[in-house]
Amino acid sequence: QNILTVCFSVGYSAVALNHVIDFKEKKQEIIKPVSPSELFPSLPIVQGTSKRIKVLTRLTLVVSDPSHCNLLRSTSANIRLYDIIAVFPKTEKLFHIACTTLDVDLVCINVTEKLPFYFRRPPVNMAIDRGIYFELLYTPAIKDSTMRRYTISNAISLMQICKGKVSSQSENKPLELRGPYDVANLGLLFGLSEGEAKAAVSTNCRATVLHGETRKSACGVVYTVKKPRRVEEEETAVPACKKAKTQA
Repeated sequence: QNILTVCFSVGYSAVALNHVIDFKEKKQEIIKPVSPSELFPSLPIVQGTSKRIKVLTRLTLVVSDPSHCNLLRSTSANIRLYDIIAVFPKTEKLFHIACTTLDVDLVCINVTEKLPFYFRRPPVNMAIDRGIYFELLYTPAIKDSTMRRYTISNAISLMQICKGKVSSQSENKPLELRGPYDVANLGLLFGLSEGEAKAAVSTNCRATVLHGETRKSACGVVYTVKKPRRVEEEETAVPACKKAKTQA
């Protein structure tokens, strides 16, 4: 509840409850996501609107062996209940598998230590073509100078290839949470342009959610936006007789 309140106060309109499964630690099973209504009896209203903050569910799988990916390939009923599916590959081979074959929405990048492999353009481009985004955890850059160096180094290596197709994530501590504009400013240190940094906390996140809806529906998602009319179009839409009267 405290984390949700902080997210609301710093300007977020949607958050995701992250359920992490690390197969290396112990044998774990994918359970059904907890309904947000069970955890939060009343959700705060987003500032400046009449809508309440949106709470999504997310599953993150930390994979260190190719056999761990079989769970994502199987048609698990509980996996389909999550709004967002993320994978955290530990090796170059698993990173390649996640970008090319796994049906996920996010590929998480480790930023707390030097990566044991280099990012290669073919798998990254294939992931972008499939609508998958890459995620960077910005909290280590705030806590420690050594991890800040690794975070910036790994982020710049990824930015040179992925062309800004990234999103951001924070850990589960209210004091380490930053607002959207602060995270966008951090993106400038990672080699993002101003537009790409803003997209990392806005449009890229929305595209990830829509990709998750497409994955669950197995068909697609249609999202319509009302296009504002230009002045020239409005002038051509006015009849000629009415134009003459107006000018006279």
